[in-house]
Amino acid sequence: MFREMRREKQALTKEQCIEMLIKETRGVMSVIGDDGYPYGFPINHYYDEEDGKLYFHGDQIGHHIDAIKADPKVSFCVYGQDEQMEGDWAYYVKSVICFGKAEIIEDYSHAMNMCYKLCKKFPCTEEYIKKEFEADAHRTLVFAIDIEFMTGKRVHEA
Repeated sequence: MFREMRREKQALTKEQCIEMLIKETRGVMSVIGDDGYPYGFPINHYYDEEDGKLYFHGDQIGHHIDAIKADPKVSFCVYGQDEQMEGDWAYYVKSVICFGKAEIIEDYSHAMNMCYKLCKKFPCTEEYIKKEFEADAHRTLVFAIDIEFMTGKRVHEA
């Protein structure tokens, strides 16, 4: 169902992929949008090591929410900062692509816990987080990707 990487020498280990999902703050999620066209959008994420899912938050309405409700199949891609080896003009770039099904988190307590963990990924103060929760928690939707397949690679762009 999912394609294996063609260039195995470039493959990252599962542990390296998870490390990137934890470290990187943003990625691009792609959904099956209107009229079957792909719709990709940048979004912040939180990888939960306990359940192995990716969590996202946002408004309760929008193109991506409509798409997820119509077809939960999604992909999510993160890519790391470029690395340059001394004496080499070309860069190395790491990326991870996850495939899975998105699910809306109905349990309010669980959803807010994941929102809090996502906020802690950024340099937010507790005061700022509390203020945001008081203002927006009632209208925030949290969804997760249950990862079915994941690949990662490190490419030399020469």
